Amino acid sequence: MNKLEDIVSLCKRRGFIFPGSDIYGGMAGTWDFGPLGITLKKNLMDAWWKFFVENRNDMYGIDAAILMNPRTWVASGHTATFADPLVECKECKSRFRADKIADGISESVTTEEFLATHTKCPVCGKENWGPIRKFNMMFSTHVGAVLPDDDQELMSKNIAYLRPETAQGIFTNYKNVVDTFYPNLPFGLAQQGKAFRNEISPRDFILRDRECSQMEIEYFVAPDTWEENFEKMRTLQHDFLTNICGLHAENIHELEVPAEDRAHYSKRTIDFMFDYPNGKEELMGLAYRTDFDLANIARESGKSMEYRDKITGETFIPHVIEPSIGVERLFLAVLATAYTEEDIDGEKRTILKLPENLSPYKFCVSPLLKNKPELVEKAHEVYDKLKNKYTFVTWDDSGNIGKRYRKQDEIGTPKCVVVDFDTLSDDTVTVRDRDTTKQIRVKISDL
Repeated sequence: MNKLEDIVSLCKRRGFIFPGSDIYGGMAGTWDFGPLGITLKKNLMDAWWKFFVENRNDMYGIDAAILMNPRTWVASGHTATFADPLVECKECKSRFRADKIADGISESVTTEEFLATHTKCPVCGKENWGPIRKFNMMFSTHVGAVLPDDDQELMSKNIAYLRPETAQGIFTNYKNVVDTFYPNLPFGLAQQGKAFRNEISPRDFILRDRECSQMEIEYFVAPDTWEENFEKMRTLQHDFLTNICGLHAENIHELEVPAEDRAHYSKRTIDFMFDYPNGKEELMGLAYRTDFDLANIARESGKSMEYRDKITGETFIPHVIEPSIGVERLFLAVLATAYTEEDIDGEKRTILKLPENLSPYKFCVSPLLKNKPELVEKAHEVYDKLKNKYTFVTWDDSGNIGKRYRKQDEIGTPKCVVVDFDTLSDDTVTVRDRDTTKQIRVKISDL
């Protein structure tokens, strides 16, 4: 498996991902996507949307606001339960998430259980810990005018949170969609967007950060059909990861989450784990949320969340199947799968063997020599033709042709198109394949 630091280095060197606000020294848990990174990220999100929404007749898209009425998070249980076990080293004052620095313990670890592991501080090496404290991961802010610090009552009334998940924006719009579209069950509501989690110790590049993008579906089903719909969604997730994103099936593992480790809303959860360069980590999840969310919204809002069956007239609160994936985690999984190092004729080359549907560029167009105006002019004609047809096309005339190939290999461009002197007489170009390095002559009209 590739080393994580090699992937991180390539991301910065080639304009995929930069440390957030790096020019000012950075900010832990934040990352900026560069020109190639944002295109790959968009391609991933577009592929997910097409697969799960556009290609189906039972899915509806929404885009809910990031800031929501704080009662949302009371009803969902986040205000009371969305917390990690924080522990502080008494020697160096460093703070950590306890279940991530000690082996064999869960998120519900007690102080006694943690101390019994005799874990040493990763910073100072000492074993002198304070008690486990629950740390709520929601970022809080205040809505409206700036309030005086000493007016705690007013401040508490104006508190709001940056959403820790996109799911609640879907649940709060369930009734709006039912009232306006009255879809047949089962149906799903899908959303992509930002989520924010005040991680105690963000780490492992973009695997655990404080600002991320999520893609989630809440699939509403009749209560007695949840198992069959759960299995259908389970199969679809594997299909998407392997056939659309190009991940290798042997690197994807299902983890049946035991009851004591499941989220408070879940009656069954499968975590899809992936073999990342730094070890096996969660890639996406599939949860059976029962009617937990809609029933809580009904109690908190006083409004009915029942659905009336169009055939039987029966009314009930639908149950929910939730496939959820973090875009950044998928992004890294795709990069880790695509990153390849090879020796060709004694020369090392680095390649991103990205699926063509995800590659930031489909073609790179070059003149063989940039100091020959006739070649440059013809190459620009070819570039314009491909740009109009495929959109994701780049131009490169820097350095010799070999260096251009190596650069395009590193950023995952599947095909390099070179205009040479033969092009001027027969209207053919050289097309070089990224993965095989083989070159063929092709008519420009056939590109």
